[in-house]
Amino acid sequence: MDVFITDLAAFLPNDPVGNDAMEKILGMVNQIPSRTRRIILRNNKITNRYYAIDPQTGKTTHNNAQLTAEAIRQLKPRDNFSTGDIQCLCCGTSSPDQLLPGHASMVHGELGGGICEILSASGVCTSGMGAFKHAFMNVALGLTENAVATGSELASTFLRTQLCPPCSSEKSAQLENQPALSFEADFLRWMLSDGAGAAFLNNRPREDHPSLRIDWIDILSFAHLFETCMYAGADKNEDGSLKGWREYASLGQAVNDYCFQIKQDVKLLNREITDTCIIRTLPLLIEKYALDAREIDWFVPHYSSEYFRPELQKKMAGIGFEIPEERWFTNLTYKGNTGSASIYIMLEELFHSGRLKKGEKLLCFIPESGRFTICYMLLTVV
Repeated sequence: MDVFITDLAAFLPNDPVGNDAMEKILGMVNQIPSRTRRIILRNNKITNRYYAIDPQTGKTTHNNAQLTAEAIRQLKPRDNFSTGDIQCLCCGTSSPDQLLPGHASMVHGELGGGICEILSASGVCTSGMGAFKHAFMNVALGLTENAVATGSELASTFLRTQLCPPCSSEKSAQLENQPALSFEADFLRWMLSDGAGAAFLNNRPREDHPSLRIDWIDILSFAHLFETCMYAGADKNEDGSLKGWREYASLGQAVNDYCFQIKQDVKLLNREITDTCIIRTLPLLIEKYALDAREIDWFVPHYSSEYFRPELQKKMAGIGFEIPEERWFTNLTYKGNTGSASIYIMLEELFHSGRLKKGEKLLCFIPESGRFTICYMLLTVV
């Protein structure tokens, strides 16, 4: 059975935050202005992002479940739609508000409505697409007539001063010549931000607005080839294994060692991410689906920083799958890197832009460096 995206919505909390206001809101580490912020922002080219933080009080304005519920409430797939009409609710995030219960339970409780099936998807950036694929399969199998899928992040709770270790002067000096270092724990606070997105999936398209037919979704893991690259709630041992927070002698020690901070193995990331995204993944999908770059009208890529864009373009051209830059769509620079929510927030803007034409094909690309999982999805405008 065909499945269609009949509406998309996004919620970005509070007013946009410019580059010069970031440190005032997140706070200074050790009361010292960051040595690295301007260099990192120059490379990622993000100029605005959103935080669920009151800039005057520093208090959190929304938790993750509230962000997600706000995005869902903005869905309008048909007249007289209410949240009680949702038959299946699938929510993905890498930053749930608690360890238990699952994120989807908390979103459903926040949202209200009626009885529905729920699923919580964990992970990093592809957690939102894990939720999306479950929603897609539910409708495709005829188990429900509709489903809502979400991706959301409350990254700012990891980025505040009290959770951030100081940046060494040695790393600050290296950053100018090695911009990839900006993905380490010291620097991710200048990369990530908050937001939520939601998609309404139905077994029939809308009559009053273009819809997006979901042609296929593939989510491929390469964890059998690589050790962990991005992680939180753990530290990495010399042999590449992780030491989880419950293995510490005490919770206090885990906190003092910044165990809960988001971290990135930069050397592994820089060495493997673009090859895995393009060279190890795209040829498999080209063969499986007879993909032809000339037939792709919109390439919608989630990447964490503009730093990666030239390398992605180079690798795509290298395997004969070059998509001209004018067919790329991203809003990273003015809506920020919102992790699992990013693809929803990009698609929401494009969907409501009036730029999509019947028959056009959208190739969506969502990588995550947690342990290298890559997602591609093909959509057709109907």
